[in-house]
Amino acid sequence: MTKNYLLEIGLEEMPAHVVTKSVNQFAQKAEKFLKENRISFDSIEKFSTPRRLTILVKGIAEKQNDIDVKAKGPSKKIAQDADGNWTKAAQGFARGQGMTADDIFFEDLKGVEYAYIQKHEDGKKVEDVLNHMDEVIKSITFPTRMRWGSYDFEYIRPIHWLVSLLDNEEVPVKILDITSGRMTRGHRFLGEDVEIDDAKNYVEKLKSQFVIVDAKARKQIISDQIAKIAQDNNWDIDVDPDLLEEVNNLVEFPTTFYGSFDKKYLEIPDEVLITSMKDNQRYFYVRDQAGKLAPYFIGVRNGNTEHIENVIRGNEKVLVARLEDADFFFKEDQKKSIADYVEKLKSVNFHVKIGTMYEKMERVHQIAEHLAKLFKLDATETKDLLRASDIYKFDLVTNMVDEFSELQGVMGEKYAEIMGETEAVAHAVREHYMPISAEGELPASKVGAALAIADKIDSLVTFYAVDLIPSGSNDPYALRRQAYGIVRILDHYQWSLDLNNLQDYLKANLKVPAKLDLAKNEKAVNDFMIDRVRQLLKQKKVRNDIIDAVAAGSNVDPIAMIDVAEVLQNHIQDDDFKVVMEALGRIVNLSKKAKFGYSDDLQVDDSLFENPSESQLKERVAKVSDNNAEDLFKQLAALRPVIDSYFDENMIMAKDEKVKNNRLTQLVIANHLIANLGDLSKIVTK
Repeated sequence: MTKNYLLEIGLEEMPAHVVTKSVNQFAQKAEKFLKENRISFDSIEKFSTPRRLTILVKGIAEKQNDIDVKAKGPSKKIAQDADGNWTKAAQGFARGQGMTADDIFFEDLKGVEYAYIQKHEDGKKVEDVLNHMDEVIKSITFPTRMRWGSYDFEYIRPIHWLVSLLDNEEVPVKILDITSGRMTRGHRFLGEDVEIDDAKNYVEKLKSQFVIVDAKARKQIISDQIAKIAQDNNWDIDVDPDLLEEVNNLVEFPTTFYGSFDKKYLEIPDEVLITSMKDNQRYFYVRDQAGKLAPYFIGVRNGNTEHIENVIRGNEKVLVARLEDADFFFKEDQKKSIADYVEKLKSVNFHVKIGTMYEKMERVHQIAEHLAKLFKLDATETKDLLRASDIYKFDLVTNMVDEFSELQGVMGEKYAEIMGETEAVAHAVREHYMPISAEGELPASKVGAALAIADKIDSLVTFYAVDLIPSGSNDPYALRRQAYGIVRILDHYQWSLDLNNLQDYLKANLKVPAKLDLAKNEKAVNDFMIDRVRQLLKQKKVRNDIIDAVAAGSNVDPIAMIDVAEVLQNHIQDDDFKVVMEALGRIVNLSKKAKFGYSDDLQVDDSLFENPSESQLKERVAKVSDNNAEDLFKQLAALRPVIDSYFDENMIMAKDEKVKNNRLTQLVIANHLIANLGDLSKIVTK
């Protein structure tokens, strides 16, 4: 017969962003604990509100599973002396198993006899195991923790009560001075403390005290109420899933309402209004059927409809105060020119060890000019890119961005348009931040994409120049995200960017103060970027050994690396893939025996040829073009018969030094082409 087990952690209000993650972690750790303790169960249900994290284990067994254990001890020669008597080692082994030496038997294991003891363990009652659920509660981790009272114990918020019930029986669990019982707490204002008579009645008991503990049910109530308001008023409401999740984790008994604000505020850019409502006040914004922002907002109250009019008026008052500020900032900001703001950037630090934001823009202008040529932007695109690079951080010193930091770039675009910049320049000012997350939206324009790359390159090389390098999980300047953004943009636009050539250009041309040594961590920057190429290839589901091969090759151009990886991935199912890799691999491995590397003036001496295959290999290799990864692979694959003949007919390490070096020269030249496909020795062909 199975039972249901309820465990509730009652807390002070938690931050909304930790609630769902914490209850998921609670369930996962409980599942692991039960399995490790041989307690079978059917399922685990999760419940959460800002004040509680709860699991309900359904179909839990009444006791642990019984087990039969065969414990392995010392070898026979250690367990017994020469006369066959039990040694102290054997007796200690037996005692450790709760048995005697008479219970020992021997079995052969790989030609050696070892002592074993067979024993049966009866499972404990489930109550005896559940008494230790405090271990699960304590093991939950949080992004921030706090202490309370005189305790050293840390948790997301102080724990105020615990409920631990196996069906209708209490199972004591203790944390600090709090011992579990069957009393839980209802809604802070509408409900009362309530006794849970049986684990299965938990949801209904709390519902009677104005607490909807099922987060999914609570979220559905909010969604349904918003839909009803939208239908009644013929509105279009964007129910942002992240905002819905946050609001849901702020309430225990949701009641949705709508308020309004003066139409005059609609003259403020939509992005400002939406930020004021959504990000600052956690309201859902409203559009009319034409798609235009309407002077209304949707809020969610943690309570019922009683005195809802007062709640609406209070929320309207708070929002209007914010909109008044936004309206003032918007008008004040337009009284200055972009040039005024750019001048102010001379006194704004990008980083104290690197320099000002103005100096950063000067460097980005240089980088952007170089990229415009590499990416073959036309004259208009180049002009817009360079203009954007001269001003793109100006909005950081506007009143609006100072108040609403999340609008940086967005307000830059708005003000640039108002102040007469071209549409392309204005868009680039906003797009240079993209992508703002690892898989976020990429710049839609070439000008914005090139500016985004230039800005991120500058951040990467300057932070590395002053040894502010990411380590482990520590990446305070988001350099991993920025470098990954560079790779994603290059991939999207299929722009080639050789990292070695780029760094050579930066060292020779970028105007930086003496404290910025761009050569100091040059290789580390390349390796960092190649790791981001690895990240992208994993996203594309490229095989790990192919990623390793490409990352270890001679290419340091992200696009070339990605192209090669995709070509190899596409050919791994070819019938001759294995033999082609083996043939090319022989060249790779034997070329390493040469005491010289590849250079453009490396020449093969035909007069030293002894077999036709030497001439054939030279002629065929000379015709191979490495301009296209797919063509390169096919041309190298077609060399396989020639390579096989070459190795069949020729001893590479010949006694004649000149002949040997001539053959190694052939292999080094061929390997130079093969290296464009990566280090093929890393590809698994079994």
